[in-house]
Amino acid sequence: MPGFIPWLSLHFLVAAAGTWLARRYAIHRQLIDQPGDRRSHQVATPRGGGIAIVMALLLAAIVLGVRAPAERELFVAFGIGLLLVAGVGWWDDHRPLPASWRLLVHLLSALVFAAALYRQGAPIWQALLAIVAVLVLVNVWNFMDGIDGLAASQALLTAVAAAFFLHGPWSWLAAALFAACCGFLPFNFPRARIFLGDVGSGALGFTLAALLSLAPGDGTITPWLFMLPPAAFLVDAGFTLATRILRGERWWTPHVSHVYQRAARRYGHVTVTNLYGLFSGVTLLLMWMLSNAGTGLGLVIVAIWYAFALALWGWSRKGLS
Repeated sequence: MPGFIPWLSLHFLVAAAGTWLARRYAIHRQLIDQPGDRRSHQVATPRGGGIAIVMALLLAAIVLGVRAPAERELFVAFGIGLLLVAGVGWWDDHRPLPASWRLLVHLLSALVFAAALYRQGAPIWQALLAIVAVLVLVNVWNFMDGIDGLAASQALLTAVAAAFFLHGPWSWLAAALFAACCGFLPFNFPRARIFLGDVGSGALGFTLAALLSLAPGDGTITPWLFMLPPAAFLVDAGFTLATRILRGERWWTPHVSHVYQRAARRYGHVTVTNLYGLFSGVTLLLMWMLSNAGTGLGLVIVAIWYAFALALWGWSRKGLS
């Protein structure tokens, strides 16, 4: 394998240079998100910068697939799934597609990765977990990509956990994701000069789903603990979606009813992104402290943390209404 610092530097530079080019392309093609009642930003901003992260991840998958022959089929499946999710997102960034079409492509990408995972010897339940993880996280990262720096910084923190607690070539993929997010974030935070777009948010969700679905067989700690880093996103997206469905709203349409969106309107994007980062940063500390915990204790800790996150979500939503 290449040296760790050169590996990080390579993917940082690919993402940074790619984001700069993507911004120029978006301005040229008029791929601009305009402010509105159902958006959280106040200034017209180019979109589609996440294509740079996609390029960095594809480069990582190719290198790792070549250097780790035993994992090559799974890296090929990862690359195909990433291209499918990013491709439909890129199309949607240029010309909006029906939600059903995007979901169908997400399902296809999940099936491709899950089939390869099963062929690699994973039990059927782990392959099914991969399908669920892809469908959930791709859409959660899309739902939560609404303010400056939030989606990329949360992916960065989850990537840190995966890089540290997975082993073998997949920890190197997680490190590449971390570096790519670092290369993108200066263009997106504290003031966004370009957004991820659906191409980027979907790619982040797919990559994280792939990494987390490998935890049961490839991680060095109890797999339940990998549920901690995405807790903030899963709770805010999941319970906001459930609330909208129960109210009979058109839940698939744009809105500003997430806690992070309400908070950003009152306190600003930088404050909210930093608070979410602090919340998720604590989960990394918890994972490190509980790295030797058994499966039972890990499940209990995760349940307690999600109960705390739900209580915080409910209190925040009430205070911001």
